[in-house]
Amino acid sequence: MRYSKAVRNILLGMDNLRLHKLRSLLTMMGIVFGVGSVIAMLSVGEGASREALDQIKKLGSNIIIITSVKPSDDNANDMRRTRMSIYGLLYHDAKRLRETFDTVIRTVPVKLIRKDARVNVRHLEVRLVGTTPDWFSLVRRPLVAGRVLSEQDMKKRKAVAVLTEHGARKLLAVESSLGKPVRIAGDYFEVVGIIRNENIQSGSLSTPDQDADAYVPINVARERFGDMFVKRTSGSYVRELVELHQIIAEVDASENVEKTADGIAEMLKRSHMHDDYRISVPLALLREVERTKRTFNIVLGSIACISLLVGGIGIMNIMLASVTERTKEIGIRRAIGARQKQIVGQFLIETIVLSTAGGLIGICLGLLIPWLITFFAGMPTVVTAWSIVLSLVISVGVGIVFGIYPAFRAAQMDPIIALRHE
Repeated sequence: MRYSKAVRNILLGMDNLRLHKLRSLLTMMGIVFGVGSVIAMLSVGEGASREALDQIKKLGSNIIIITSVKPSDDNANDMRRTRMSIYGLLYHDAKRLRETFDTVIRTVPVKLIRKDARVNVRHLEVRLVGTTPDWFSLVRRPLVAGRVLSEQDMKKRKAVAVLTEHGARKLLAVESSLGKPVRIAGDYFEVVGIIRNENIQSGSLSTPDQDADAYVPINVARERFGDMFVKRTSGSYVRELVELHQIIAEVDASENVEKTADGIAEMLKRSHMHDDYRISVPLALLREVERTKRTFNIVLGSIACISLLVGGIGIMNIMLASVTERTKEIGIRRAIGARQKQIVGQFLIETIVLSTAGGLIGICLGLLIPWLITFFAGMPTVVTAWSIVLSLVISVGVGIVFGIYPAFRAAQMDPIIALRHE
């Protein structure tokens, strides 16, 4: 069978590598582990950043979350005397947000209270989330069964509750959840719906959404439980008065979010004596995560590329040794008419075959490692097509770059001296 000159050169290069199988395999190892580490490290970084991005995107890009925060300089001496701590957002703040900013479409107040819930003999500490029906349209959660809170529940002050799936399973077990009464701190609430819970925690951003939550109308929560609660600290009990734990503001357009957030910060600064609130903007966090993702990928890729560099140095070392071993062969080829570029081509093909084969094996290793990380450690990993292509291109490039010097050194030998070499 007749082959083209390029195919013959490739087959010749592969034959020369097969003569030294173990040496060729060991030479490829640097490329194999380099490519595998590039793909694996980029997949871990991509998985972590995508998880953070997905969590932030679930909240939407046009909302602002204001959270009550206990100030660090909360007049500790006064608090020891009175055993009372008053801080945080007010109902009046939510009203002023709607009236002051034209860009704010609506505000959703959120009140959080920890209480014991009981159904027959089963009991569980739940977090009571007093809010309005708008919460479920701003912070979307899959509805497992029943319905969410409605405007009629608010108007008629119905004692109804929407449970998270985990809380419903713990309290109600195998019983039919919907329509069942749940006793929360002495008051009975009818379960009208169950939602799937997703606990979002990303830096300064968090949502009132944990394993066992019970969502009730905020006016009912205020009437039944009030604004004051008792908290145990350092062996003693402290009374705290917090009207609202969160206010979620929806802005009319994404381009107005950050400007509105700055305005809200100025308004609250004038009306609050202490820094007892924190403003979180998912849109700003989204941009920050995307910037961090790019930096993270560059750093991880650079570290992993060092392995490829080491592999390239190994290829150069072996090829230089191969040139010395095959000096007489090179002299014979030159003597029968082989040109310098043919000698260069022969040695370059060998290095490219080495680096390409190592790159392909490395890709298989790079696909296996993320799967093992996800399976055993539970960490999310995402292997992207561009990381595979980039790793293979770099491995071939490394073979060419580090094979050029040995190839030219072989081509520049004096045929007469090469033939006399023993």
